[in-house]
Amino acid sequence: MSTARISPSATAISATIRHISMSPPSRRTFLTTLLPPLVIARLPRKHAAKIYSKASDPLEVCAKESLASPSKLGDCPFTQRVLLTLEEKNLPYDLKLVDLRNKPEWFLNVSPEGKVPLIKLDEKWIPDSDVITEALEEKFPEPSLATPPEKAAVGSKIFSTFIGFLKSKDISDGTEQALLDLLTDFNSYLEKNGPFINGEVISATDLSLAPKLYHLEIALGHYKKWYIPDSLTYVKSYMKTIFSRDSFIKTRALVEDVIEGWRSKVEG
Repeated sequence: MSTARISPSATAISATIRHISMSPPSRRTFLTTLLPPLVIARLPRKHAAKIYSKASDPLEVCAKESLASPSKLGDCPFTQRVLLTLEEKNLPYDLKLVDLRNKPEWFLNVSPEGKVPLIKLDEKWIPDSDVITEALEEKFPEPSLATPPEKAAVGSKIFSTFIGFLKSKDISDGTEQALLDLLTDFNSYLEKNGPFINGEVISATDLSLAPKLYHLEIALGHYKKWYIPDSLTYVKSYMKTIFSRDSFIKTRALVEDVIEGWRSKVEG
């Protein structure tokens, strides 16, 4: 088992706390002991959530280990979605890398189905990126990443259509056009509603879609020499904006090779 401790940089909680000179353990004691729950509850929701999140221990996250580089994180857009959520919410986490070809006993004890990503919340192990991100939003509501229900499905068919095109051996089967149509629709949506899916603020739906668009760009470029047309300016700008966020840069740096995860699907 490989473990890498990942902790976002500390952020000041208020003007008062910002001027208190303490080591991290002392600051934690100050926040959780000297500021009792009743006092914290009276703070603005944003500050209260930050206090609790900073005071919590790192969350345990299980993810697949790279096949090519055992000490590195294997690439998976669903795992990156979870890590992006943790980063955007400034939550510390311990990343536990699992060799899915030879699953260790400790992992099968907490995940009988042997699936990742997996996170431990309130002493319970939770699988599935959809369930994980919803649980994180409920437990750590600030900063909010909630997406209005009417916008939650925006771009949701792009990933499966991309996979169909990537695996296709017939250039005339319509999979390329199907992908292009969806990307064109997404471009029109962003033109009217952007820059993010929920307007000016990034949301959970962006954190789900962005890693998939990254895979699309890398895998289709590698295997088909196909790239998103420059005419889709809003999609290109959307990707550039999200890919340049600190959370995305940090989580991408953990991964050794994007193509590794697609090799068996395309070449096998």
